Amino acid sequence: MSDGLEDQLYACLANRRWAHAVVSQQPFVNVTRFLAVAVEAMNTLTDQEWLEAMKAHPRIGERGGGAPDSSVREQSRAMQSPPATLEALDAENRRYEDKFGHVFLIAASGRSGDEILAQLRRRMSNDPATEFTEAKRELRKITRLRLEKIRYP
Repeated sequence: MSDGLEDQLYACLANRRWAHAVVSQQPFVNVTRFLAVAVEAMNTLTDQEWLEAMKAHPRIGERGGGAPDSSVREQSRAMQSPPATLEALDAENRRYEDKFGHVFLIAASGRSGDEILAQLRRRMSNDPATEFTEAKRELRKITRLRLEKIRYP
């Protein structure tokens, strides 16, 4: 069970140390404790570990390839955007990566392509430290949403 849970956790946030730290706290008395342990373990991640987890994410609006099912589901509304919006997302994603060195992250679930594009453009004005903090905050949101979908161990 632990290995299966560890793999599920890794699919939520691509960091093996974090996933192992959560699994090592079993058994969990309830789902609230499970989520609390996951958040506590996230708080121990180094900036390098956050960056590595960010690199495991596909670009917003990117079709095909090795995008995990969770990303495909989370981006489904954005992917229904007109071709011009998807092309703009692709171009802005690349500009963002050139500037910040990692993919643009946003909790995309339920957001339109235009909403995501507006946030991407807004965040392009951030300095690198501010943006890294914002990207980590968004990755925490994404991770939390994914954790809530795990069948409670």
